[in-house]
Amino acid sequence: MASVTRRPSTGGNRRATADAKILEATERLLAGGASFTELGVQRITAEAGVVRSTFYLHFRDKTQLLLRLIEPLADGAYDLISSTAPEKGLEGIVAAMVLDIRYYRERRHLLAAVLEVAGYDAVVREFWNAQIQRFTDLAEVWLRGEQEAGHTARDLEPATAARVLTWGGFQVLANHVLTGPEDQDEIVAREIALLEWYGAFRRPAQH
Repeated sequence: MASVTRRPSTGGNRRATADAKILEATERLLAGGASFTELGVQRITAEAGVVRSTFYLHFRDKTQLLLRLIEPLADGAYDLISSTAPEKGLEGIVAAMVLDIRYYRERRHLLAAVLEVAGYDAVVREFWNAQIQRFTDLAEVWLRGEQEAGHTARDLEPATAARVLTWGGFQVLANHVLTGPEDQDEIVAREIALLEWYGAFRRPAQH
């Protein structure tokens, strides 16, 4: 009896390829100036070179598509910031902020999309807030460590200070990346770092 050699299934590869095509097409359209809200599934699939039904095999809706796009955005930024620490000093914080601004500037179309949709979509808003919370938690750990080491004021409230510097810093960063000139990136990064450093990490004791 002749043996039958089974060919490896290509279904998984096709699904992965279509998935990537849709994600890449959406990002291209956003980078070209399209608003995510006004971007229809038909336009996305046409750009990706797939049929409309293929979109819904991979994504429940546009919200799920956006979440897939912005998850690596947040992860990359977190990796940048978490690679520094207060023990690297003010200049270490400045350097990290410069890299963070440049990182978001290269992906400003994704930043614009998440901020646009978070304004009206609770799922995206909750997801993005959870990503920002990771930075807040990290800042709180750093501030508690600096406080225990006697480097910042004993009356500083780490959890509140971490929330203020994280959200405040992000709002300034986002506004600058989306509306400010690139030649001001290092100036803005330094100002954010100075406010964080002397306002929290090296806050003088109250007398």
